Parts: sequence; structure tokens; C-alpha cells
Amino acid sequence: MKSKFGVALGIMLLVSLMATSCAPKATATEAPVVTEAPAKTEAPAATEEVSYPPAPEYIELGSSISLTGNFGSLGNLILPGYQIAIEHINADGGVFVKEYNKKIPLRLTYYDDESDPTKAVSKMETLFAEHNLTAYLGGGGSSMHAASIPIAEKNKVPYLGISFALYKIHQQGYKYLFSPFPKSPNQTEDVFKILNETIPEGERPTKVAVFAYNDDWGKEWGDLVKIHAPEYGYDIVVYEENPVGVNDWTAAIQKAKAAGADMLLSLPVFPDGSGMFKTMAELGWTPKFSLIIRAPEGVNWGESLAAIGDYVTIFPGWHHGAKFDGVDKLNARYEELYGRPADLLTGPAYACVQILAQAIEKAGTLDRDVIRDTIAAGEFSTVIGSVTFNADGTGNVLDPLIQWQHGKMELVWPPEHATAPLIYPAPAFEDR
Repeated sequence: MKSKFGVALGIMLLVSLMATSCAPKATATEAPVVTEAPAKTEAPAATEEVSYPPAPEYIELGSSISLTGNFGSLGNLILPGYQIAIEHINADGGVFVKEYNKKIPLRLTYYDDESDPTKAVSKMETLFAEHNLTAYLGGGGSSMHAASIPIAEKNKVPYLGISFALYKIHQQGYKYLFSPFPKSPNQTEDVFKILNETIPEGERPTKVAVFAYNDDWGKEWGDLVKIHAPEYGYDIVVYEENPVGVNDWTAAIQKAKAAGADMLLSLPVFPDGSGMFKTMAELGWTPKFSLIIRAPEGVNWGESLAAIGDYVTIFPGWHHGAKFDGVDKLNARYEELYGRPADLLTGPAYACVQILAQAIEKAGTLDRDVIRDTIAAGEFSTVIGSVTFNADGTGNVLDPLIQWQHGKMELVWPPEHATAPLIYPAPAFEDR
């Protein structure tokens, strides 16, 4: 009979053997298991819906523009530029405004101010009262801009305007005025620079007749010509003034002919300018070179004068032959609407809308002060080239010279954009 001690010992050995046989077998290559706290994982963020304020139906633009009266010929060249630019931008949905996270179309409301500065002031105020304007687009003619710009300044609405070279306006401390257009200091010096660059010294016209208006721009332009002409070797032999409107220039022409003037500088509106040239032809005075600003800028010059109107030159700020992006698209649409490439003032007008649209997109808001600051500091790509602005609102822009040749307007300077060379000297009227 086994003892109790022996039975207990046997049970203990059996338990020990069972425990050993059930233990995991370690190997030399097995790494120790390190138990760590589970890594913290961020719960997926809930999708946040950004809330934008309700967008206006349109970006509202306003214009008091002369479609009749003394400056009607200018306004009717400018308005299509505004309209076609708006059409092109709206065809792509409008202008993207970040604060609303959407594109908003442009809308232009305009009034014919009939070339009356008092009516222009009234129309500017009406536009501001009746519409939540983002910007004004200017009309045509220096005196009309001079009346309109103070209203834009008072209302703190950015104002973009072309077809005025009056520099005096930009010396009034206005902050909301921007004009991508050559000014009197450019034009009155550029004409002599271009002549000296283009025509050999012994062949240049040297005796200058100036037929000016006695308004602000006429006096500013004339005073600057008196400064620059002698600097570049030219002599003013006749200086005559008349009021804005249709005048009889017979006495002035006779004086110029008697003085041997071979160059004419003048700023007449249409039809005052066409009447001037008909009288010149009748009296047999043909300057070798004529710079006639304003009157010859529309097709009515050629229609009214035929060969008499040839060979005059203009500083209109643009030509449809300029080699800038977007010009072909503008010309194509203008051709569809009017049967010809874009007119001279149409390009600068189109550029005003381009500048405004790019400024709004850069600003990301319709806040007028932010847009004003963005225009002042920006650089803009347009159909008139790259545009920047000086602190006084004048634009840094090309000042191309255009010449009527055989019933067409040709770009004759600068050479890299020219569609034809300058024809000089102008043939006598009786030989055309």
C-alpha cells in the first residue's frame, strides 16, 4: 500500500510536467512584446460649410456720357467699348468675387448728358442715388470729365475715364480718378520727339501754327507746346484761339499761310475741325504735317472730307492694329456690329472695363475703397497694353500716333506696332 506522501509527490510532478508542456516555446529571433497604450487617433473633422453672404444680382456700373452735342462724336466711339467688354466678361459668367464665392455679371446704366456739364453732374448724382454703384465709367471730352469727376470723388466711387488729355484734373488731389489715357504733357512733347526721330533734320517742319480753344484744355495744351517746341527746335509763328464749337478759322489760316507755317497743331471738335480743313483747302494752305486731336477720331472725318482729310495725325490712345492680347477678339465683335475694326476710342474704353474687372477679382470684394486701392497699386493686362497708375491717377500707357491715309486710319508710331509708315510731307490739297 502506497503512502500518502508518495501519492502527493506524484500529483505534484504531473502538474509540473503539464505546466511545462503548455508553456509557449521562445526562440532566439523573437522580439519581446512591448505593450503600449493605443495610439491616439483624431476623430474625423465634421465637414464645415462656409457661409457666404447673398451676392448681388449685378455689379452695377454707371456712366454719364455725351452721345449728342459737341462731344457726341467721342461718346459714340466710347460707349461700344464699354458694352462689348461687358458682353465678353458676362459671356464667361461675369467677375469672380471671393467674398461671395461666385461670378457676378456686370451691368452698365448710362445717360446721355448731351455734352452739357450741368446735366452731367445731375446724371452722375442720379446714378449714385438709384444704383449701388461699384464704379463710374467716364464720358468723352475734358470739360465733361472736369464736371463729372468731383461727383465721383464726393461719392467715393472709383471713376475710370478716357478721351481726355487734360492734366489739370489730375492735379486736384482726387483719389478715385483713374485715366488710362495719354495726357497733355505726353502729347505735347511726344509730337516733337516722334518728328525728330522719324524725319531727317533738314526735312522737318520748323514753323508751327497753333489753333487752340480758349477752354482749360486748350490753354493747358497751348502753354505746354510753347515750352516744348523750342526745346526740340521748332518755332511757333502763329497762335490763334477760338471758343469750343463751330468757328470760322479763315483769318487764322491766312495768318499761318502768310507766316510760312509748315506745321499745324489743333484740338477741334467735329465738325469744327472738318470745316477748318475745307477752308484750308479753299485758301491753298497745306501744312507739311498736321496733328489734329479729337475731330479726326471718327469715321465721319473721312466721310465728310474724303481726300482733304488725309495725312492728318492723331493721338487717340489706341489703334485696332495694336499688337496686344485681346485686340483681335474686340475687332471681330466690332466688325460684326459695325462692319469695321474697332474705332480709336473703343479700345481704351474696353480697357477701362478690363481694369475694373481685374481689380474686383484681385480685391475679392465689391467694397469701393478696397477696389480703389487695388486699382492704384495694380498692373493690368488690357487691349491697350500693360497699364499701371501714378499717384495722381494718370496712367502709364502707350501714346501711339495715327495718320489718315487714303481714307483709312493707320498706326504709324511706334514702329513695333505700325501698320504703315508715316507719309510726310503731306501732298498739297490740289494734288490729291
